[in-house]
Amino acid sequence: MPNLSRWIDDAADQVATLPGIGKKTALRLVLHLIRKSPEEVAKFAQSILDAKTNIKSCQECHQLSDDDICEICKNPTRNKTSICVVQDIRDVLAVENTGQFNGVYHVLGGLISPMEGVSPSDLHVESLIERVEKNQAQEVILALNATMEGETTSFYLYRKLSPFSVKVSNIARGVAVGGELEYTDEVTLGRSIVHRTPYEMTLKR
Repeated sequence: MPNLSRWIDDAADQVATLPGIGKKTALRLVLHLIRKSPEEVAKFAQSILDAKTNIKSCQECHQLSDDDICEICKNPTRNKTSICVVQDIRDVLAVENTGQFNGVYHVLGGLISPMEGVSPSDLHVESLIERVEKNQAQEVILALNATMEGETTSFYLYRKLSPFSVKVSNIARGVAVGGELEYTDEVTLGRSIVHRTPYEMTLKR
């Protein structure tokens, strides 16, 4: 690819660091932005800076929020005794879009992965245990990716929750093995939430 300008190249290199964005797409986006007015570009850049500066982590569920407690956790109509455990904010959005879940969420912030150096202590596991005790949770739904890391994390959480009188469920495997929740269509994911099964049943397969 010919060098048009070092400024354009530097900008395209930064855009290309975003997930799912290749160098050609990055260059196309940068050229599109350059055609806009300085005011429009400044507004675009400022919105990203504002989000980075002002977004907080919900003190209850750890998802991204404008306030210390997110809108879902503050909502009095949500069932606080039903906790859906997900990897990150993208999975919260995926489950919410199904319209099939009225409980609350717990964002782990990742999955256990020894290969990548991610251990349980790097995740929001202890705060999940505290919420189960505090809210006298009746059910914890493990809505994690159907990958080796997701299965490892689910089993670890199942063992950690076993001393408590709480039902531990796993989403039904309408989600393909090896698949990620954020890329699963809403109908399939919704059915997986509705037809969730006790986690121990997955251990007998």
